[in-house]
Parts: sequence; C-alpha cells; structure tokens
Amino acid sequence: MSESYIQQLFADRIGGCNYGKDTAIYKFEKIKRAKRAAMAANPSLNLIDMGVGEPDAMAPSKLINALYRAAKKPENRGYADNGDDILKKAAVHYMENVCNVSGIDPKTQVIHSIGSKAALSILPAVLINPGDYVLMTIPGYPVFGTHAKYYGGKVYNMPLLQKNHFLPDLKAVPKDILAAAKVMVINYPNNPTGANATPEFFAEVVDFAKRNNLVVVHDAAYAALVFQGQPLSFLATPGAMDVGIELHSASKMFNMTGWRCGFVVGNPLLVKAYGDVKDNTDSGQFLAIQHAVAEGLENPGFTKKIVSKYSRRMTGLVRTLKSLGFKAKKPKGSFFLYTAAPKAAIKADGSRVVFNSAEEASQWLITEKLISTVPWDDAGAYLRFSVTFSAPTVADEKAVLEEIASRLRDVKFEF
Repeated sequence: MSESYIQQLFADRIGGCNYGKDTAIYKFEKIKRAKRAAMAANPSLNLIDMGVGEPDAMAPSKLINALYRAAKKPENRGYADNGDDILKKAAVHYMENVCNVSGIDPKTQVIHSIGSKAALSILPAVLINPGDYVLMTIPGYPVFGTHAKYYGGKVYNMPLLQKNHFLPDLKAVPKDILAAAKVMVINYPNNPTGANATPEFFAEVVDFAKRNNLVVVHDAAYAALVFQGQPLSFLATPGAMDVGIELHSASKMFNMTGWRCGFVVGNPLLVKAYGDVKDNTDSGQFLAIQHAVAEGLENPGFTKKIVSKYSRRMTGLVRTLKSLGFKAKKPKGSFFLYTAAPKAAIKADGSRVVFNSAEEASQWLITEKLISTVPWDDAGAYLRFSVTFSAPTVADEKAVLEEIASRLRDVKFEF
C-alpha cells in the first residue's frame, strides 16, 4: 500500500511526516515484550509482577454503593461541566481535617479533575507560551512536560539523587533557565522514589517560587499514602497559596484508578484559569462518580485501611530484598520501593552476568527469574518495586515474598 497523503499532515509535535516510523522500543514496551517471552518460555511458572503502578484491590464497597445510589438519580445524568458543590465542599473538609489546610473557599479554590493526568495535561495550556521553561524532576511523571513541549515550551530536568533524599537541588538550577522558567512541577510522596517531602523543603519551594516568579504545581496523587502521621500538603506551607496549586486524586487513596476523579485546589486565579481551559477540554466527570469520591473524602478511614496494607507489604518486601543483598530501605509513603539496581549477578554455577544499566538488570530478572520490576536510569541505576502485586490475603502476600526469595536465593548480587 502506497504512503497516504495523511502521513504528511501530522503535527510536528508528534513527529510530523515521520510519525509512526520510529523503530525505537520504549521502556515499558520492552518490559511487556520480555514478560510475554518469559511466560511463553516458562508456562509452568507464574510471573511475579512487582512493576504494576495501580492498586490491586477494588474500591471500598460503601463507595461503590454510593456510586450506584448517585447513578440512579435523574439529576446526575447530564453534563457535569466543572462540577457541582458536593465534591468541592468534601474536598475543603478533606484538606482541613486530613491535610491541616483551612480557609479554602469551595467556590473559588477547588475544582474537580478527571484524574491528575488530565489536570497535568490541561495546565500547560493555562501557562506555557513558546520558549517558556518548566522545571521538572527526573525521574518522574512526564505528562506536564510532554504537553508543555506541545505548546512550544521547554523542560529543564532536576535530578532526584539519594544524597539529597530524592529532593531536587533548587540551588543548582542555572540562572538563565530560571529567567525563562514559569512553572515548577513537584510530586511528593514521589513516583518512583517513594520519597516524602518535608515542611522545610516546601518552605524552600515557596521562597524559591516567589524569588523567581514561578507557579508551583504539586502533584499530590500519593499524598494520602503515608505510613506515619498525617499527609503533608504543600498548601499547608505559609505562602503556598500565593504561588501554587495542588492536585489530589481518588485513584490511589480509594483504589479508584479507573474512575478518573480528583480535584485541583489552591490559588484562586490559577484554579479559575484551569477551569476555563478545562471547560473547553471536557464536559466534566459523571456527577455520580464525583459524589462517590466526595463520600470517600468525608470518610478518610477508608484510606487508612489501604495504607495499612501497603505498609505491611513494604516491610515484608524490604526484609526480603535485604536478605538477598539489596540496599533496600522502607520509604515513608507511596506504594513504591526504589532501590539501587545490582551491577552484576553471580549464578550458582559461578558464571557472572554484568548489568550496565538498571534496564539490563530488570530484563534479566524478568527473563531468568520471571520477576518484573520497572528500571530507572535517569539519575543513577535503580529498580522500582511496587507493593500493589496481586495477593488477596495476608497469607498470599507472604507466599509472593517467599517465592521471590526462593527464586533469587541461588544468586549473589553485586552492588
């Protein structure tokens, strides 16, 4: 079939006339292919998937029932647009009762989102002109940066290093970049490192933003998943409302990844601008879903049960990996464990396999041991393990961890 004229019409932002011709295989596609090949070669052995980045359980039954009740109401059937007051008021209560942030106006400082990803893709349209810089952390979730580039913006990556507790070094951002920067995007608890921010770091961010005329977007998708104490909101920092907004998501706190609902909260002018662009982007999330999420926000005990499970699993996973030589350390939040990738593996027969990157180590674990992780080589070589692996009971959890130890016990790792 000859090449269609359509091939010449694609936008430059997605490759222009070369769209679809790139033969490079990206990280997650490599993982998928390796998993398929490993399972085909070892049909009697179950693949242990420690790379899944979403909850393994259903949303709480009371919230499913709340969705059912709300879905039956005729007044909820139509366009939601930018939402009604029910989720907004529940979000204000959540921010005050759980995150210790008071005084939020539900009419001007809160608006729902169709998940954090949608918000991160819409916000660049609010702020980015051609040539504007966005400060992003690396490794990290790239959606805001991807869409900023679509609008002609540029991305400056701030590396997350273990020596800095996986917090960006704001002092290291070059002055010429700062002069052209408009936005800084941060995410704590962090994906993929599992690191938590501190009040001192957030105070530094507020000061940095004011001195450099930056908007701060804090992606708080994992904020509710903390193993000790209460979630730490960026907006609890004095002055934060002057410079930024925060994105919260029901996906992780209530096991609602597919429901696609969250909220944007913070500076009223930024929230208004987000709402104006959103109004021209989507017609809002189904009100029944918004109302079910609102019930969850009014009952944070649901999240505490979810977090308790992740904390238990994380303790077990760290213990297992440390017994195998990994320098694993339990994070303070999220469901991700980020640990240095091995540099080599010595097998039982004495042969030595060298890994030049985390990706090579990850591929070897899938191919040889049917254990899937996610590699990160952006700022050092690390593997990300997730504790959202499939295990319906505590006994099943222990069995998964024991199976990992069993499969790797005959290997000596070098770090």
